Amino acid sequence: MVTPLNVLQTDKIMDRYAAVLTASGTHHWTFASGMDPSRLAEAARTADVIVAAAMTPGLARAATRLRLVHVTGAGYDRIPLADLGPGVRVVNTFHHGRSIAEYVLAATIMLARGVPRAESELRHGVWRSVLTDPGVRVGSTLRGRTVGLIGLGEIGAETARLMGAVGARVRAVRARPSAPVPDGVTLDRVGGIEDLDELLAASDVVVVTVPLGDATRGLIGTSQYATMRRGALLINVARGPVLDEAATFAALSEGVIAGAALDVWWGHPREGTPPASHDFATLPNVLLTPHQAGHTDDTFRGRAADIAATIDDLAAGRPLRNVVH
Repeated sequence: MVTPLNVLQTDKIMDRYAAVLTASGTHHWTFASGMDPSRLAEAARTADVIVAAAMTPGLARAATRLRLVHVTGAGYDRIPLADLGPGVRVVNTFHHGRSIAEYVLAATIMLARGVPRAESELRHGVWRSVLTDPGVRVGSTLRGRTVGLIGLGEIGAETARLMGAVGARVRAVRARPSAPVPDGVTLDRVGGIEDLDELLAASDVVVVTVPLGDATRGLIGTSQYATMRRGALLINVARGPVLDEAATFAALSEGVIAGAALDVWWGHPREGTPPASHDFATLPNVLLTPHQAGHTDDTFRGRAADIAATIDDLAAGRPLRNVVH
């Protein structure tokens, strides 16, 4: 027999997928993304499950009967694990690999063709191309270029498949280089993180996909940029602090590397901090997006279905998938 659970849903994005979340009609859902903190804490006291992208320590401590936190994405660095009660499990979900890989491919092509610079200039009435200005760099295709992946999880694997499909050579470094290569992925070379400098020196495009942790914070700094090719492009879809911010700004503004797409940042306006302390918007060789590489209907609909299935599994006493804590 399945016992209905009290579910507190606090992620504003997931409100759009309420029909998917509640499709079974079994559980008692409270959609609380707009609640003030005192009402939210009161609702948490009777919650068996909290669905959230982030939680405050106070909310975690208020949820005294909590059994499960279901993160609405892959990252759980904004869940205060130390403040959760004993036995509370944390589960995450993915479904963003293809969406982010398509962003990586699109961003790489835009940077390789100088689109950010050209688009900005044309908006301001300046028509400048290789036909009108010998100083404009000629663009390149991806066929035959080397793409270096830092990380080979879901995002890295999907990126490898797409880059391979357009004729790029792909290599990677990852924490466990001896692990099996994902299905459908062809790599010229795979190594460990200790091989990072070799990958950077050999790559025309470097794609950062590793999770943020003690081992990856500041992974790319001044010495790593000095190792890269002057014509290299950098795409960061991991977490901002994997890159040293000051070193990244210097490398881009001084032409140490040719360009970058930054979808992830060192701060977040929603949390009261600016995205960066350096003005990346002044750089014509940078594509700027507000952490939206994975924001597609495919991603969110898949995540909502995962969340609903996991809550059903918890209610039925079945094993849970993707337990991270």
